[in-house]
Amino acid sequence: MYNLIHSNRVGRDLDRVFDDFFRLPAASTEFGAPRVNITESDDVIKMTFEVPGVDKEDIKVSVKNDMLTVSGERKAEVHDENESVVRTEITTGSFNRSFTLPDTVDPEKIEADYHNGMLVVKMTKREEVKPRDIEIKVS
Repeated sequence: MYNLIHSNRVGRDLDRVFDDFFRLPAASTEFGAPRVNITESDDVIKMTFEVPGVDKEDIKVSVKNDMLTVSGERKAEVHDENESVVRTEITTGSFNRSFTLPDTVDPEKIEADYHNGMLVVKMTKREEVKPRDIEIKVS
């Protein structure tokens, strides 16, 4: 009898500890807009999007009417039929983020690369807006 009572109490205590440990603020159920870092050099504007857990095939980068759009979807994890979900906090769903292209960017020279959950979009600047040195002549 002691062992059964003791083990039930220990089990309840462990459940409470487990619940307290994983009690976090309510997570959003929508993936939403991915975070982005934007850097600029003389030649390129680079946008780095954070899209972990998204397959390359589920990401689209498009340009239309001077608007760059990054969209896609993080799909829900497929569980084995023998598994039951205890807790799920990883958000899934579609995302979309748009930016107006500056006049300095050549829309024909935009490239995208995806690696380790980071999407890097490089936008090459037009030649006429890149800094250039002026030769000084001696007269």
